[in-house]
Amino acid sequence: MTANLTTASLNAIYPESRAGRDRWIVERRPQRNPLDPLRPYAFFVEDERAADGAVVPVATILLTNRECPWRCLMCDLWKNTLAESAPAGAIPAQIDYALARLPPARQIKLYNSGSFFDPRAIPLADHAEIAAKVGGFERVIVESHPALAGEGCFRFQRLLSAKLEVAMGLETAHPEVLEKLNKGFALPQFAAAAEALRRNGIDLRVFLLVDPPFLPADEALQWAKRSLEFAFGCGAVAATLIPTRSGNGAIEALAEAGEFAPPRLAALEAAMEHGIGLGRGRVFVDLWDASPLVGCPGCRDARIERMRWMNLRQAIPARTRCELCGGGHGR
Repeated sequence: MTANLTTASLNAIYPESRAGRDRWIVERRPQRNPLDPLRPYAFFVEDERAADGAVVPVATILLTNRECPWRCLMCDLWKNTLAESAPAGAIPAQIDYALARLPPARQIKLYNSGSFFDPRAIPLADHAEIAAKVGGFERVIVESHPALAGEGCFRFQRLLSAKLEVAMGLETAHPEVLEKLNKGFALPQFAAAAEALRRNGIDLRVFLLVDPPFLPADEALQWAKRSLEFAFGCGAVAATLIPTRSGNGAIEALAEAGEFAPPRLAALEAAMEHGIGLGRGRVFVDLWDASPLVGCPGCRDARIERMRWMNLRQAIPARTRCELCGGGHGR
């Protein structure tokens, strides 16, 4: 990855304007998946370490709804969204469908591939019914863009009997890379949204990318660490590290231009260790699909399992020994 292109040469690959970037990103997309608006596209229960140290079952429902209005460069979540808004009552029906088929859980994530508080995705008229359906959980976790973490969020909180937690995708604290990711906000806006959540008694979870586009490998780990520190400085109770993946068309185009390389196991592992070592909040690694991670074949699988263990224990065990790479995790 070069990440050293001049502004002019980079603009020849990736437009400078927001509108131009939106078009460039959409033009490179493959097809979205066909979905039923009355069914969530996925649902499952998995264990997660809670703030009190207990490992609790968390139900996750991936809701089928309208695509997010922001066109983030690295996003592939649009593949499982609708071109139009779901009909009124569809989201509560999806929640019913999933909960009827899931084992008991203590917390619930209602993830909708965008912002829960986007009224074109989750109709405002459905909020009261949704709140009633998740009333038996101790914590409800939803996603939001910082621009929408406002009054709609606070109204939904008042409907809930559970604790509300909002997950926001910061991705990186590198200001220039954040701007290129086409997220539609800058660091001060993110910090302001986080402060508004804090003032209203709402917990914050932050999503961060490891090895994003436009950052050379020798800088990416340092910026992952700084991004964790920024997230906890904004009051996050948890941060999730996500290895940047290809598969949305735009990332492949940047890879061809030398502006993206597959995420490295060593960087992900070191960032997680740094975050847990800070002792300022829980740090998770997204390992739903670890296949793109580049690492030593001799210890790769064992190191992925080590991170799964760290997800649940929030402790840093001894590093994996490996005859092939020496166990130093340099790759």
